[in-house]
Amino acid sequence: MSEWVDLLVFKTWWSYAEEANTWYAFCYRTFNLVEAVFWILFAGLVLRRYRAQRNSTLELWYSFTFFTFGLTDFCEAQALTSWLIWIKLANLVALLKLRAVVIRQFYPQSELY
Repeated sequence: MSEWVDLLVFKTWWSYAEEANTWYAFCYRTFNLVEAVFWILFAGLVLRRYRAQRNSTLELWYSFTFFTFGLTDFCEAQALTSWLIWIKLANLVALLKLRAVVIRQFYPQSELY
């Protein structure tokens, strides 16, 4: 049983070690850092749209989920662990559900965010 707990919660799948810097580690880390910046930019765009339109406080939660997804990518740039994967999955589900509601109800013409 503890093997499953270790695998599903505590296992480290990848970690960045500066002294063992390979091309894969460089690309993986750089991709996650760039991706994190984009998620946080989307959070800012959603927040800006909310400030202009003020349709629903759901937009604040939508912006927050973009922001927290960006934070998880900053964490992933350092290490990918099982618990982080679960957090990213939960965050992604919340992000997609909020997106569906916000876009459908308030911005049906929008296709990006």
